[in-house]
Amino acid sequence: MQPTAGHDLPHTRTRALHWLATAAALAAAVATASFVQPPDATATAAAPGARAAAGPAPDPRAARYPVDCGPNRLDVVESATGDLDGDGSPETVAVVRCHTETGTPPSGVYVLARPAAGKGAPRVAATLLSPAQQRSVEGFAVRGGVIDATLLGYSTTDVPRCCPDVRARTKWQWKGGKFVQSELPASSDTAGV
Repeated sequence: MQPTAGHDLPHTRTRALHWLATAAALAAAVATASFVQPPDATATAAAPGARAAAGPAPDPRAARYPVDCGPNRLDVVESATGDLDGDGSPETVAVVRCHTETGTPPSGVYVLARPAAGKGAPRVAATLLSPAQQRSVEGFAVRGGVIDATLLGYSTTDVPRCCPDVRARTKWQWKGGKFVQSELPASSDTAGV
């Protein structure tokens, strides 16, 4: 039942003292909450110029790579760690390829970072070389924030896939917020024969 039109009941009228008391109570609650935090609370954003807390490098065998091997398993053939972007936290670089008993399947080179939430599988932060590029990797290393590898390929489609005949020494380095690739000119293995 609703009251009829007319005068408000005394307890429904707000006064300045009521609003002042409400504002003071709210401010006290906010101030108290800022001092009382759960024991496992941590900051999620670093101050500009601050370094991330160093932790273990991502495990390359725990990551999920964007590679389809069909019925075959994916092999992590090489990996190395280093602080590639200068944030104080190590990344892992993994060379992967589909498992085979014959031939030389193309490789993929991926940079792994810890998961954003801190739990779960490492995430692929960058693809440096995709298996679709039909290259294999040898002489792989990470030194001083630089990823160095020799990429093996084929000069023509007539070259058997077991025996790459082109080599290119390649480097990737973090510059301007991304990985920049630099490469020395390719050379043919048969040039010196």
